[in-house]
Amino acid sequence: MSNNRVETLESTVAELESTVEGLTDELIEAKERIRVLEAELDADTPTRVPERRSEETEAAEDETPEAEPDEVAEAAADAEGSVEEEATGDEAEDSGSDDIIVA
Repeated sequence: MSNNRVETLESTVAELESTVEGLTDELIEAKERIRVLEAELDADTPTRVPERRSEETEAAEDETPEAEPDEVAEAAADAEGSVEEEATGDEAEDSGSDDIIVA
């Protein structure tokens, strides 16, 4: 029986070795096909990306109008006024919250 078992194991090992060799060949072919496809994609990608970026930049430039000097001065004055209002409002709130009640 031991001869029969050894022959069965040797047969199984031979089958597994041939399977591994076949899978290795397929893997090598698949890697080569992937390299070819990636090379084609790399060749196509640089020509498309800059076109989109330049179109987006041009669209953004067309949509943003420049502010007039009077509008800038008015916005700055409004901002300064709102900052002063916040500062005085904060002081009033802080002075009321610092009271300590002792029972």
